[in-house]
Amino acid sequence: MNNILKRVERIVTPTERLQREKEAIIEKIIKALQKIIQPHPQVTGIEIVGSFAKGTWLPEKADIDIFIKLQTTVPEKEFSDLGKKIGFAALKNHKPYVRYSQHPFVEAQIKGTKINIVPCYDVLQGNWKSAADRSPYHTKFMINSLSTRMKTEVRILKEFLRANDIYGAEIAKQGFSGYVAEVLILNFGSFQKVIEAFSKIKQNEVIGDATKEFESPIIIMDPIDSNRNLGAAISSENVAKFVLASRAFLEKPSISFFELNKKTSKASQLRKNVLALSFRFKQRSPDIIWGQLKRASTSIATQIEHEGFVILRKSVVISDDNYATLLFLLQEIKLNQNRPRIGPDVFTSDHVKKFISSNKKKSLMMWINEEGKVCTMQKRDQTDAVLFLKELIKKEIDVAGIPAGLAPDIKRFKVSLGNKIASKSIKEAVSDLVSTDEKIFSS
Repeated sequence: MNNILKRVERIVTPTERLQREKEAIIEKIIKALQKIIQPHPQVTGIEIVGSFAKGTWLPEKADIDIFIKLQTTVPEKEFSDLGKKIGFAALKNHKPYVRYSQHPFVEAQIKGTKINIVPCYDVLQGNWKSAADRSPYHTKFMINSLSTRMKTEVRILKEFLRANDIYGAEIAKQGFSGYVAEVLILNFGSFQKVIEAFSKIKQNEVIGDATKEFESPIIIMDPIDSNRNLGAAISSENVAKFVLASRAFLEKPSISFFELNKKTSKASQLRKNVLALSFRFKQRSPDIIWGQLKRASTSIATQIEHEGFVILRKSVVISDDNYATLLFLLQEIKLNQNRPRIGPDVFTSDHVKKFISSNKKKSLMMWINEEGKVCTMQKRDQTDAVLFLKELIKKEIDVAGIPAGLAPDIKRFKVSLGNKIASKSIKEAVSDLVSTDEKIFSS
């Protein structure tokens, strides 16, 4: 294992030349910002935050976060408007665009480096007014807390997370953020100790000092905010992937756990069981559209399962030209025409009477099962998943639970099966849905 980790260390450590290139970009932007903020007394300072400032950044992912600190008396509307105004002015020569978190911020690409100019309130620790207010405190805390060796261990952990497709806090990923990686190294001391801990972690286990109870697969406490559970933003699926990847790596260490190319086996025969709902949407912030698509996917899945279909996996894909696809891997695309329903036991007389009254006319038969419950067999309204989904979106878009902001987009849609899809990006997503990651299931 040591030889592998030494090799990874060389890969994840930025060169001095790359460090100087990033510093030159920062210097240029800071000089521009210092001039731009002069007419705005509401601005109390400029601060570089995030992984670059802490020295935990990866060469392949060198985002630079520059925060504009504003007085706490600035109203929310002015806070957003002024943040965008300053950001666009500073990045005007680099095709800036707006991104959204809780509040909008401005982003641009300079020589392959993503620059974020983000407004935050200049608050005392704990008196947060916006989601961004913690970041300067996170940065100061980690600069003071992480040793030089720990920073290297953070980079190794980030590379492990990235290669196993569980790195990133954005809503599209719901994975482990860079800050979470830093917190884990701070708690356990090294990459090896982190994965040893996760290989035997218990559900709802607490990492750090919690002042109250939290509900999430794992609980990772923010060291500068005792009320914040960083684990709440990580999906159960990604937690489970990290646990299995940790066990597999410890059992059979390999450089492949730090490489993006996945070793997978595909169950191609299951492509025909993938239901795809595709449509175009109007341009909006990635954070907004991903949130809407994920909520729509969950709501539609509930309706599909309510009809009797079994969903094994689901995912969301955004392709070029604002084209979204919701994918559902079903156990079967077509169901038996007859559907059994198990009702109440005979000792609940009112419930039994109501169940018999509402089901008798449409029942093929009724009976009492071995547990003393009233049962009925009925014909299904729809046995074909493709037809069911088309009818659901056409006739009952409100029942489907589509977010209001997405409803106008989804009215023009296409439903197809995974083995009939032509789009390359969607075909790849279908392949992922019917694949086994041989790395994490190798133990």
